[in-house]
Amino acid sequence: MFPGGRQKEHRHSWVKDFLIMGDPTGTKDIDMHKKVWRQVVQPPAGFILDVPERGLGMEKLVIKGGRPLYGNVRISGAKNSALAMIPAALLPDSPTVLENIPEIGDIAVYIEILQKLGVKVASTGKELQIDPSTLQLQPVLDPRVGELRASYYLMGALLGKFHEVTIGLPGGCKLGLRPIDQHIKGFEALGAKVNLKDGVVHIEAPGLKGARIYLDVVSVGATINLMLAAVCAEGITVIENAAKEPEVIDVATLLSSMGAQIKGAGTDVIRIRGGRRLHGCRHSIIPDRIEAGTYMIAAAATRGQVRIEQVIPKHLESVSAKLREMGVQIEEEEESITVSGRDSYASVDIRTLPYPGFPTDLQQPFTSLLTQAHGTSLITDSIYSSRFDHVGQLEKMGAKIQTEGRTAIVRGVTPLAGTQVHAFDLRGGASLIIAGLIADGVTRITGVEKIRRGYERLEEKLNGLGAEIWRE
Repeated sequence: MFPGGRQKEHRHSWVKDFLIMGDPTGTKDIDMHKKVWRQVVQPPAGFILDVPERGLGMEKLVIKGGRPLYGNVRISGAKNSALAMIPAALLPDSPTVLENIPEIGDIAVYIEILQKLGVKVASTGKELQIDPSTLQLQPVLDPRVGELRASYYLMGALLGKFHEVTIGLPGGCKLGLRPIDQHIKGFEALGAKVNLKDGVVHIEAPGLKGARIYLDVVSVGATINLMLAAVCAEGITVIENAAKEPEVIDVATLLSSMGAQIKGAGTDVIRIRGGRRLHGCRHSIIPDRIEAGTYMIAAAATRGQVRIEQVIPKHLESVSAKLREMGVQIEEEEESITVSGRDSYASVDIRTLPYPGFPTDLQQPFTSLLTQAHGTSLITDSIYSSRFDHVGQLEKMGAKIQTEGRTAIVRGVTPLAGTQVHAFDLRGGASLIIAGLIADGVTRITGVEKIRRGYERLEEKLNGLGAEIWRE
């Protein structure tokens, strides 16, 4: 069950959405705007929408700090795999079942979008069944698209299936410009014509043809999006300078189970022989390495001892290496990692890099830990240029951090004190939670809806480890 309440029907005001989102129809026709913007949300049985209405977000996470974390925590399915596999499930004509689906807000949003396209979605526990047999080709102008970065995977999936797609630009966390130029470059290489106007992308290809595509920057999103389109293209597609993340391998494994021919996933050159008819399948999603890394950092920050279960330790080697460098004890087993905190930590320098380097999604949580390390630490984010909105909030709690361009300079040890702070994005929210766990007193975090997007049953899991965290 997805957290957050009961199945319900609600409608956004078309006027409010028009003022916020602009005019996606290119007309001034009121009836047309009502048709485009009005939302009727009817999730499948068992799915609970955990996404607040626009203008809300007054709910707070409250943390009473100073308690070390102890115990075991089980990691959920990978968010970044699941958000690519849901549109991938549109490619066949028969149903696909995804196992180990994470119960998070972004999944609920994707379900809404798919249902409005005519897709049948059903759930049983941690399984999600997607039946695309009734999928209808239509413009994807739902306002929810603008709230979900991974909605861009609908470009590759619908272009592959129908050779045409019209969709609003994706949203998600505000981490500076999230260009889709590499996606567009790849689609054009496959023979598509791309038109971008007024925040809406139209992509059309009478017939997709295999091509050699070199990505100018390593991009997980572009790599996966091009795989989704290329499995439906005639001939061979070669993606060079491809992302090597575990989630890329996971999606390639799903597509192969559907009948696609893909070689090289996990390397920087991926070869796809397209044009084969795809069929539905059953696939189990890999564990979420970012969720696992967050709990590893939280265990170290609170100087506790936590066994993180259902993980793939190899996926977290860069995180484990930096924790060990600080003085944290790490013990790895086949499907678990035990993190044991220490009384004193050494400062370290971190540079985020594409996998297998240190993940950008964990630099913000790691910042909170580094406030407790002796000396000066440097965190440089080479992936995103403006992923430091959390720094000002940590400073409100007593942290000593200076930002210069892509680098944050963290001086420790600094005691943190509870206060009210705001989560501007998902991983920044995780950073504030970790800070709240180690702070003296009570921390109240607003912007809870951002955190819900990517962490399953967060309060339940943390309280199970001995934290005091609740909503108000």
